[in-house]
Amino acid sequence: MTTTAQRARVSVVDRLRWEIRDALVITKRNLLKYIRVPTLLVFSTVQPVMFVLLFAFVFGGAIPLQGGLDYVDFLMPGIFIQTSLFGSTNTGVGLAEDMNKGLVDRFRSLPMSRSAVLAGRTVSDSARNLFVVTLMTIVGYIIGFNFQNGLLNAAFAIGLVLAFGYAFTWISATIGLAIKDVESVQAASFIWIFPLTFASSAFVPVESMTSWLQVFSRNNPITHAVNGARYLVLGEPWGAMSDVWITLVWTVALLAIFIPLAVSNYRKAV
Repeated sequence: MTTTAQRARVSVVDRLRWEIRDALVITKRNLLKYIRVPTLLVFSTVQPVMFVLLFAFVFGGAIPLQGGLDYVDFLMPGIFIQTSLFGSTNTGVGLAEDMNKGLVDRFRSLPMSRSAVLAGRTVSDSARNLFVVTLMTIVGYIIGFNFQNGLLNAAFAIGLVLAFGYAFTWISATIGLAIKDVESVQAASFIWIFPLTFASSAFVPVESMTSWLQVFSRNNPITHAVNGARYLVLGEPWGAMSDVWITLVWTVALLAIFIPLAVSNYRKAV
């Protein structure tokens, strides 16, 4: 005889399987869009490549680094984080676009998990981020970048970058579902991502900033993410293991806050 506890357990397992299946369907739908409209992927990779080349060749000779480190090695972990964060804005823009086209209403009318649409969108955008970060690595190698702390740590660094960026896709999803207008979502996303990114250690050492900005930058979560990636890629003194742990704490905290907010906004979307 099946007990109530056993039925509840089966129900939970079935529900989880259902949610994962629905999320994978949405993920596939979003990834196929990049295949069918390849210009979306092309234009989303142009900007990161331009950042790599411009910063490496324009600022590379003007920013002295201790220990004779090449600027491109210092730059690339920051570019990885920047690429992942800028790519996260596509989540909010895509959801706003789907709402304007009536797709969100259609999804909500289907017998599917409320979180599947959002999970599918964020996972597909993270997959796109992985592709772009891989491309950035290739471009970096062409101009002299090299992983100096072993391939295992390099893999951990990429994982940290993608996990941190994934948390920001949920922030973007929350914004996109709240604002709903595509152009407004684009503007709102870059208003806060730009200052956070450029007022971090992504492109220049914190010590080179003015004193008041150093205080902000040292407590900026993006600085910890960049320094954590640098530690895994370059080793000390360019970061510390504490930066990796702080970044993971920020990632979990952001997910805990913004997943419920995004799901709540999705339920209210009309």
